[in-house]
Amino acid sequence: MSRIGKLPITLPQGVEVLVNQDNLVTVKGPKGSLSSQVDTDITVAIEDGVLTVTRPTEQKRHKALHGLYRSIINNMIVGVSTGYKLSLELVGVGFKATTVGQNLELALGYSHNIYVGLPPEISAVAVTEKGKAPLITLEGIDKQLIGQVAAKIRSLRKVEPYKGKGIRFVGEVVRRKAGKTASK
Repeated sequence: MSRIGKLPITLPQGVEVLVNQDNLVTVKGPKGSLSSQVDTDITVAIEDGVLTVTRPTEQKRHKALHGLYRSIINNMIVGVSTGYKLSLELVGVGFKATTVGQNLELALGYSHNIYVGLPPEISAVAVTEKGKAPLITLEGIDKQLIGQVAAKIRSLRKVEPYKGKGIRFVGEVVRRKAGKTASK
């Protein structure tokens, strides 16, 4: 049995989950609404405020989908009840970030500024404190979308291993390499 798939999900107060006959799971909560299509072989059942995901057989395909869909549904429930927040820091001399509406303007050491358009489901806040690296905080209810946008922003200037410059997640540990002079 899948360790993740067999875990029941207790629904928080104010969260409503609807499953139609086509296995479309819709989750509504105080922060918004999300929906996801679940494979027709996987069964989603709600009893007494507890959601369970079951699979019909022990086939490899069913085992793979079991934990996947349980995690997707759990992420939707957490998203509509509490939301997700992800922070990125810009490490480098002259690196700056500002937000203008749904656009993010980044100065990352290139000859030009980079403008990133954000989806309407995500809100971004750029904070620059004196003596600290600029921070970009992404907030929203869709965990997958926030991760995808953060990865896109991060890919604009990957962290290099020699000086540690680039865009990184807050708290991320960067393995540093010794330069050419270290061998002498």
